[in-house]
Formats: sequence, C-alpha cells, structure tokens
Amino acid sequence: MARVCAITGSKSQVGGGYSNRTRATKFNPTGKRRRQVNLQKKTLFIPELGKKITLTVSTKAIRTMQKRGAFTTLKKAGLV
Repeated sequence: MARVCAITGSKSQVGGGYSNRTRATKFNPTGKRRRQVNLQKKTLFIPELGKKITLTVSTKAIRTMQKRGAFTTLKKAGLV
C-alpha cells in the first residue's frame, strides 16, 4: 500500500540535509533521505451515511476534518 493521504494526496518527499561545513567545502556529506508523511489510520462514523469508514489520512487532513466536518471533507475529496 502506498503511503499517500486519501484526502490531501500528500506523499513522501526526498530531501537532503545541509550542514554549515557544506558551504565551505562545496561537498555534501549528508546525502539524501526520504521524508515520510505523518499518516494515521482513522475509523470515522459518518451519521449522514449511517456507517463507519476506515481511512489512512495525514494529521493535516484530520485537522481539516475537525474544522469542516468529516462528511463535507470526504465529499469534497470525492470519497463519498
């Protein structure tokens, strides 16, 4: 299963570290690393549908659902 948020579509990114020594030597000893999204598995009860839905969502999406409401957010994302 891919590590992608069902609502926002956020996924992992590749980024490199950057040390102060790099500026002096023109050499990057830190390398690259994959930065993963903070995904959580959430089971939500949607009263409008009368059923539970299990989603893998990012913490940002959880905050969005708390603000707008779960049903509205899922509807906008095309999951309902």
